[in-house]
Amino acid sequence: MARLWAEALTLSKKRISSMTFRYTYRFLFFLSGCLILWAFSAQAKIVKLVITSTESYAGGRAFGNAGMYERVRGQAYGEVDPKLPQNQIIQDLQLAPRNERGMVEYVSEFILLRPKDISKSNGLLFLSLPNRGNVFPADTVLLKRGYVYVWCAWQGDVLAGDTSPGNPRLTMKVPVATENGKEITGKLRAEFQVVAPAKTQNLSSGPFSGMTHHSYETVSLDNTGLVLTRRVHEADQRMPVPNSDWAFSDCTTVPFPGKPSTTQLSLKDGFDPNYIYELVYTAKNPLVLGLGFAAVRDIASFLRTRVADEANNRNPLLAEGSQTTPIRAAIMQGVSQCSNFTRTFLQLGFNQDEMGKRVFDGINAHIATRRISLNIRFGRPGGGGLQHEDHLYPSNEPPFTWSVTRDPVSGINGGILESCSSTGDCPKIMQTLSSSEYRQIRASLPTTDPNGKYDLVMPDNVRIYLFAGTQHSPNSFLDPASGFMTNYNQNQPNLRALLIALEHWVLENKQPPASVYPTIKAKTLVLPDQKSVGWPSIPGVVYNGQFNNVPLLDFGPSYDMHHIKGVVSQEPPKVVKANAYVVLVPKVDQDGNEIAGVRNTTMRVPLGTYTGWSLRRAGYGEGDLNSLNGMFIPFKTTKAERLAAGDPRLSLEERYGTHEAYVAAVQKAATELTKEGFMLPEDAQAEVTKAQLSNVLKK
Repeated sequence: MARLWAEALTLSKKRISSMTFRYTYRFLFFLSGCLILWAFSAQAKIVKLVITSTESYAGGRAFGNAGMYERVRGQAYGEVDPKLPQNQIIQDLQLAPRNERGMVEYVSEFILLRPKDISKSNGLLFLSLPNRGNVFPADTVLLKRGYVYVWCAWQGDVLAGDTSPGNPRLTMKVPVATENGKEITGKLRAEFQVVAPAKTQNLSSGPFSGMTHHSYETVSLDNTGLVLTRRVHEADQRMPVPNSDWAFSDCTTVPFPGKPSTTQLSLKDGFDPNYIYELVYTAKNPLVLGLGFAAVRDIASFLRTRVADEANNRNPLLAEGSQTTPIRAAIMQGVSQCSNFTRTFLQLGFNQDEMGKRVFDGINAHIATRRISLNIRFGRPGGGGLQHEDHLYPSNEPPFTWSVTRDPVSGINGGILESCSSTGDCPKIMQTLSSSEYRQIRASLPTTDPNGKYDLVMPDNVRIYLFAGTQHSPNSFLDPASGFMTNYNQNQPNLRALLIALEHWVLENKQPPASVYPTIKAKTLVLPDQKSVGWPSIPGVVYNGQFNNVPLLDFGPSYDMHHIKGVVSQEPPKVVKANAYVVLVPKVDQDGNEIAGVRNTTMRVPLGTYTGWSLRRAGYGEGDLNSLNGMFIPFKTTKAERLAAGDPRLSLEERYGTHEAYVAAVQKAATELTKEGFMLPEDAQAEVTKAQLSNVLKK
């Protein structure tokens, strides 16, 4: 840089006789801007993109006008500059090893789906975040529209392994933090819950992480001085398990005490589904997991803007001979855990890349309303934060709201959009919810004041939609923990229509449907007691008003609640104030079905009661909320059957009379949803066809 300045000054002297000082200084100012831009562009980025395979997707099937797709797999090698302000929020980045350029390195695996003829793309990059390394399948309707799909690893504690044929779990390599070359140790709380008896659990095991995540090693195999406890309910007294009855070991192939292990824990009598087990131990070698935010930022930015990496490997989205990427806009979708990622990504300022450009123009935050514990020392982003499971994990704290508000309980002034609002990089946002999030993840708090007295005004760039009567992940099976069939009511057709609305909002600034969710003003968002909710007395179904409140917790002086960052030193955390917030839930009708929200054909023409919640039965923590599973409680077929059962809900016969009338009702509901913008015509027809083929009231 000094040499370039010298040459510029020499040039200015040679031209001084024919140029005025004004032109000389203009030249120097221009040159300084170029040098600053050069220095900025030399900061952290994707330095190498390695393609490991390219193959035809779906056997060469053509998807509408976009034609055939190719699946590209590879690794993105990234570098992050610890000195850059955008990166300094990353926990322990200053303690990570650096390369010869002073950068911190990471490697993220990725998968791309691109039209073989990239000119047939609609110019939309759709980044679908893997959930615990698992890739959500591409929506064929979106492929027909020319979407470019990308999945990239962001969770550095996910272990490699196949989860389904042809779809390996995507992993990310991140460094271990050290202090002056020495191992870092710290207090860590592990919580274990199982749905079936088991002898051994990984130290990272949990109801959502299972055995697929990296475990932070214990510094010693000796359990002297440590206390493993168990309890039935979260608030119950912790009961110690004798140290002679547990060990840091693996008993999967040999009897207790098993094979010594620094990453596993075994119980002499096995883990019982009725209990919450908890251990606080000293762990070592924290991963710099916050690099996952940088990886998503940098990979998306590279695919949008770069022609080639530093090794001259071309951007895989460029057409042959082109020097311009086809990407006009980018949308990030996060589902469940990944929805929490998107909210934290935004709040911490990662939607601006290191060149100061916006990364994502749109975000779909689907079925979650918390933040994520990715950016703390010894972070474990797989924690659920539910009423019974992982209740005391970090990331349930305020701020909850999209716009900046003051939380009177904690005193925090903040919001998810606080960073992007200051830089002008806020995307267009669709928050889509199932019913489960209201009872288990406090979905009312982002839209109401903490005391549950009034509704908040949503920012212009935010839309919120509740898919009424749906559970977190729609499915149909007999749940052993509740004893009920889970809720099969699908939200995918409605989500698909809204994603296309988000596409139009981003690319054309066409306004999507107005938000549809329960509110205090409409009296559809209420306290959880049975009278307020309006829950009917259905025979055999217990209603106890359970919901997951969030206490105000103290994790120690080095933990930053506002930004979910820092070092947790208080484990278990100290409860500063229990039941700190007023959590509200959707009101239901006489059938037990929710009144507000996007009510799909299943809700408008119901065959039973569809809930986003269920309760645990005896042997599984009886009376607590049952994870994120709901219930389907069918209506009786005839009036005689329902009267004999004492069921207050009308029977199918009383509602529809005949099979033909039922089909006509579904047809009417599907037509209405299409007009409202919540269903595509092809999905509407599929619902009618399904009704025609059903056995509902067929004789």
